[in-house]
Amino acid sequence: MAAQVENLGTLERRISMSVPLVEIERRVDERLKQLARNVKLAGFRPGKVPMKIVIQQYGPQVRSEVLSDAVQKAFGDAIKEANLKVAGYPRIEQKTEASTESAPPQALEFSATFEVYPEIKLGNLSSQSIERPQLAVDDAAVDRTIEVLRKQRTTWSAVTRPAQDGDRVTVDYEGRIAGERFEGGSGTGTVFVLGEGKMLPAFEASLRGAKTGESKTFGLEFPADYGRAELAGKGASFSVSVTQVEEGVMPAVDGEFARRLGIADGDVEKMRAEVKANVEREVRKRVEARVKEQALQALLAAAPLELPKSLVQMETQRLMERAAADLQARGLKPDKVPLDPQVFEAGARKRVALGLIFAEVARAENLQPKPGQVRALIDAEAQSYENPAEVVKWFYLQPERLSEMESLALEANVVEWVAARAKVTEKAVSFDELMGSG
Repeated sequence: MAAQVENLGTLERRISMSVPLVEIERRVDERLKQLARNVKLAGFRPGKVPMKIVIQQYGPQVRSEVLSDAVQKAFGDAIKEANLKVAGYPRIEQKTEASTESAPPQALEFSATFEVYPEIKLGNLSSQSIERPQLAVDDAAVDRTIEVLRKQRTTWSAVTRPAQDGDRVTVDYEGRIAGERFEGGSGTGTVFVLGEGKMLPAFEASLRGAKTGESKTFGLEFPADYGRAELAGKGASFSVSVTQVEEGVMPAVDGEFARRLGIADGDVEKMRAEVKANVEREVRKRVEARVKEQALQALLAAAPLELPKSLVQMETQRLMERAAADLQARGLKPDKVPLDPQVFEAGARKRVALGLIFAEVARAENLQPKPGQVRALIDAEAQSYENPAEVVKWFYLQPERLSEMESLALEANVVEWVAARAKVTEKAVSFDELMGSG
């Protein structure tokens, strides 16, 4: 089997292959004979079906399978001989038919068009800058976190006074545009807290001062940049019935509150110490995330490369499928929210580029994580659970989860390698700035 490689572009290649017909016919004959030994057909004993009938029944399928195997082998041999690393899947096309009106060909001609992985050349990282946030967790940060925990445990009781910011209201509403109801414009038993921005500002403003049992009618205009294009900038009228107004009461910081947070003896100082440890752990994660994002950008800037279109398309499709699954998990139908591939392409390109660069840096610099590094990550993750030892055991019994931690350890090694070569400066940040960044 002979093969010839053509360069169609920076990454695109085409291989022309020929598969000898005599070899195809020999393999087809072998498979049909082997099949005839065990094939079962009505009216014949196993292994006694006439070869002519076996050929009629299974010949086309066997020939197709043999031809596919031969072409795949020819392609594999060709790329191995040419030392090519294929990205994505090849597009294989037959160039000639099996026979012509003149002399039949001696071989079947095929071409395979595909892309190869790019060569990755990492530039000088010393010109890249990384800013490492600095934040010490003090008593004020602990107090802020405890306030959040108290708010999360708010209890609600009905009130007869007018609704104000911070109150939880339950409403039935119906909206109309030009006198017509519209999708998503009505709800029954809708609950939200005034001032938290769950509803449109104009909608919430119209309900401040309303009491339980009161009905209101008002108009509003959807913002020009509203998420649903068919409603953006349009005016609507709403009829709203307030079925309940409730006032929130946050728990006191006492022994009972401490016990609700897992401190068995209700010691408030123990609770504060545990909250502080948790916040410090979260601060470390967020600092690492900030440094990691900058390190990844530094790698992208230092190693510009052309990306295989096939890999970008595959990653775009994967991101779209994940988005569709997320919509389904939220109770939405993906076909009702069309997903535009262009929205996901930039993210896909970044992920493909980083994956290629990461793999090359890890290989060239021998940055594969050691077992101790993986165990340290697992131990750190387990500390946020009630029984850390059981969590550690669970990780090592779940190959997929263990693989995820190995990937994180590799990622950490690459980030550390980048940080050691880039310009790293430290910058003091506020608690809100760091913790409010997602």
